[in-house]
Amino acid sequence: MLKKIAISQVQTGMFVNSVEGRWLNHSLWKTSFLIKDEETLARVRGCGAAECWIDVSQGDDVAAAEPIVQQAASPAPAARTSERKSMADELQNASNVLKRSKTVVKSLFAEARMGNAVNASDCKPLVNDIVESVDRNADALISLSRLKLADEYTYMHSVSVCALMVSLGRQLGLDDATCRDAGMAGLLHDLGKAAMPQDILNKPDKLTDEEFTIIKSHPVRGHEMLLESGVDNERVLDVCRHHHERIDGKGYPDRLAAENISLIARMSAVCDVYDAVTSNRPYKEGWDPAESIARMASWQGHFDPIILQSFVKTIGIYPTGSLVRMASGKLGVIVEQNPKKLTAPKVKLFFSTKSGMPLQPKLVDLMESHVQDRIVAREPPENWNFGYLNDLWATHIQ
Repeated sequence: MLKKIAISQVQTGMFVNSVEGRWLNHSLWKTSFLIKDEETLARVRGCGAAECWIDVSQGDDVAAAEPIVQQAASPAPAARTSERKSMADELQNASNVLKRSKTVVKSLFAEARMGNAVNASDCKPLVNDIVESVDRNADALISLSRLKLADEYTYMHSVSVCALMVSLGRQLGLDDATCRDAGMAGLLHDLGKAAMPQDILNKPDKLTDEEFTIIKSHPVRGHEMLLESGVDNERVLDVCRHHHERIDGKGYPDRLAAENISLIARMSAVCDVYDAVTSNRPYKEGWDPAESIARMASWQGHFDPIILQSFVKTIGIYPTGSLVRMASGKLGVIVEQNPKKLTAPKVKLFFSTKSGMPLQPKLVDLMESHVQDRIVAREPPENWNFGYLNDLWATHIQ
């Protein structure tokens, strides 16, 4: 017996016969299937469709007390463990977490570089701190972690990816245990770089083909190091080895494609690249956050489009720190996201393109009914000589 239900009502144990609405170019959606685990459930809920047909003769039915509906909103993020705070209230907490993170991760990499076993359980308190900060306000920790110094990149990149993985997991509706595994996987995903030659890892110029081949071995080496240390968490091992795989099969090290790449590895591919391209590196300045999202969306075959779409919902169409142009001709920097409306964040206006003069910084909440201005486009920072954009949003001046 077939029954139409809202995507938000789908649960593990159900047999999906077909998905209503937009048809996805992915083998998972080309046939009927049983939802056996939380990862498959998250992909169904995040598919972008409003409804699907289930076959209750081959799988579970909806609960008798739960009415069948004809319309559904997007799936709600997984339950959070901490009370939500504003960006301003969480910034100091996030800053403290980052300071502790630097010490822990630097020590972790140092031990791995010396050939010592990695004790993943030692990282659990740090992952818990990051999860709690993300749950209070993901924007604070994620945005602050992007400000890492170029010589801190190897260590702090792991912390950034940890926070991004937790936040994306919440957005996808993954359960708490899976979100914490995702965070641990993000923290340890680049462990193999501890075994890479430091002169190549920190080279200020573009790598030669030979050097890049060496660097491309870090996922395999990291996977080996985790196994040698007795790490048996399959999600952590999977992400360490497969965070550079691509949907089109052109990634490395195993050239996996499409359905052969797990959900959590697809998540890590997006989180890893976003933090990499927005961070200052020894050989390049980081890209503007909004520009990074636009570029990543244009890379055909690189990312799972559904995961990337969910990631954008996580950090915003105009991520915190992005320079934007307003309909009024003013320029502003994004200060805080509005989860209810991605196109209406809080913006700090500070420059008039009409007069060519700076303005007294003014915080504007685009969700407020009396505000008539709106964002019309992202503004390339390279077109201007502003050296204080990060100060505008990080200090959160009212």
